Amino acid sequence: MGTLVYSMQVSLDGYVADATGEFASWARPDEQVLTAINDEHSKVSTYLLGRRMYQMMAVWETSPEVIKQSPRSTEFARIWQGADKVVFSRTLEAVETSRTQLRAQFDPEEVAEIKADAQGNVTIDGPTVAAHAIRHGLVDRIDMLVCPITLGGGLRFLPEHRLNLDLQHEQRFDNGMVQLRYDVVSSREISA
Repeated sequence: MGTLVYSMQVSLDGYVADATGEFASWARPDEQVLTAINDEHSKVSTYLLGRRMYQMMAVWETSPEVIKQSPRSTEFARIWQGADKVVFSRTLEAVETSRTQLRAQFDPEEVAEIKADAQGNVTIDGPTVAAHAIRHGLVDRIDMLVCPITLGGGLRFLPEHRLNLDLQHEQRFDNGMVQLRYDVVSSREISA
């Protein structure tokens, strides 16, 4: 059985993108951080993605310039291309990467089956699709790469949902980013 991991880069105040949707300028990992990312992603057998995250990540298979940016970028591309991918989207008509399946909607039973059958970790990437998995109690671990910036608003990393977490790992990087890994101990919907 695989572990379902929600993993993203996040601002110190809890956002994965600013109010305009921008993240590339402030969430850019350096080579030290990429080494840690590659180490974690080498354990991934399946990626679960929303449309926007998939379209952003597809460059690791479709863009030779991105793949060849550095040896660590090339290594990440190898990891990405070697894993299965499931994209949840009502608007995407086709996928452009190998080992990729398209689903019209998030199905918690199917995700539970993917997790049960996985030979490695399963990551769920993108806050919208991750919110579905969190609300259904499917997420086992949350990995955050905290960036040394506050945005004051934008797209939140976590939904309004109570999670009790147990810190398992922390690592500080020279560029000020901090990697945090939490096991999900319990999860429940926040009542109004």
